[in-house]
Amino acid sequence: MCDTFFSPSHRNVHGNAILAKNSDREPNEAQQIVRFPAHSRFQKRVQSTFIVVDCPEQVNEVILSKPFQMWGAEMGVNEHGVAIGNEAVFTKLRLARKNNGLTGMDLLRLALEQSKTAKSALEKIIELLGKYGQDACGGYQDKGMFYSNSFLIADSHTAFVLETAGPFWAYKHLNSFYAISNLLTIGTDFDEIHPEAKAFAYQKSWMKEDVPFDFQMAFSEPFMTYMGRGASRKQQCELQAPSSNSIQFSVRDAFQILRSHKIQEDFEPCQGDMGNICLHAQGLLTPSQTTGSMVAELRENAQSTVWLTGSSAPCLSVFKPFYFRTNALNANVFPQSSDRLDHSYWWQWEKIHRRALTDYSTIKSSIQRFQQEKEQEWVEEDQELSRQTDASKKEVFSQKAIEDCFDYLHQWEQKNGSVQIKIWPVAYRLYWMWQNRKMKHEGN
Repeated sequence: MCDTFFSPSHRNVHGNAILAKNSDREPNEAQQIVRFPAHSRFQKRVQSTFIVVDCPEQVNEVILSKPFQMWGAEMGVNEHGVAIGNEAVFTKLRLARKNNGLTGMDLLRLALEQSKTAKSALEKIIELLGKYGQDACGGYQDKGMFYSNSFLIADSHTAFVLETAGPFWAYKHLNSFYAISNLLTIGTDFDEIHPEAKAFAYQKSWMKEDVPFDFQMAFSEPFMTYMGRGASRKQQCELQAPSSNSIQFSVRDAFQILRSHKIQEDFEPCQGDMGNICLHAQGLLTPSQTTGSMVAELRENAQSTVWLTGSSAPCLSVFKPFYFRTNALNANVFPQSSDRLDHSYWWQWEKIHRRALTDYSTIKSSIQRFQQEKEQEWVEEDQELSRQTDASKKEVFSQKAIEDCFDYLHQWEQKNGSVQIKIWPVAYRLYWMWQNRKMKHEGN
């Protein structure tokens, strides 16, 4: 489960569009932050997560946050300032579960690699959806996780929401703040719709022909949509959005939305449920947690800045700046994650998160001081660097931010001791958290 929102340039402090996303996935599903430079695929074919697809010879440079085992990405930005975040949506259309299509993450990456504007990315996803479909498992250990997808697609001056139900789709252009989550949101207000969607829904008696056609009403599957609690999270995003006459929204405000919980004071991870934007796994009814977060500031006349945590639980993480035409994400500076505890940034920072499950308030208090100090410092320096074309300065700045976080982690371990991470199933993590909460309560 995930949450994505867009704030248009005229609402924001520096006059740049903002697209932000929390990626909520299985608790042990580490994410990678990767940069792929612009390059040529001479065979004009590429292996996506499950199938081989056609692609143009030349593809764009992209910065992505992706599950370690997937070809596609949960969220990302390309060198032309196009940003996309996707969501799982649950519809009445049953997929065949043959893994002979594209995941939503594949669609996202392919669109970023091949598009120069938000409109062309929108058209590319619709084209790929029609050509290959989306019958593809989106889970990690959960091999039954098949779903349709929705997308927020933006560049510096244009944005769209695209929602799908199997082969069908609808989209609309956005002029104001907009949030999507794990539910269809487009009703009768679409700009364009798949040419056969209405006839199909009428045939199934999902809509009556004597009322305006409602995409959400026709295709939404109510039970899974309700259980996913996407409507609650979408509403929370909107409540924290800038007002219609405000121009004070910033990337730091976006960070705070992604870190928010329904219970703002005295929150504990064991109180988390699917209704929280910053999601903490709780077992059967809350099997997902936020495993990566992104805020992209999209500039019209300068390179975009991509702020990424590269770690789970944004309430306990630090957003770091990344740039195009730089090499800050090389393996020596930013080791990539795998399926087990390794030296990657994701798994090393996960030590703090796992310790916080038993002493959240203390750990969060300690992390917040570092978060606020560094993010304020980095956001101010980023604004200065955004006016420059020298990529080398941005590379040094980005690498220094990564090193600062590793240094903090090492100091934290020296003070708090090492943390043993076990790759437990969610049910065991739930039991472990309950036992620790019980002992803490009895100790009081």
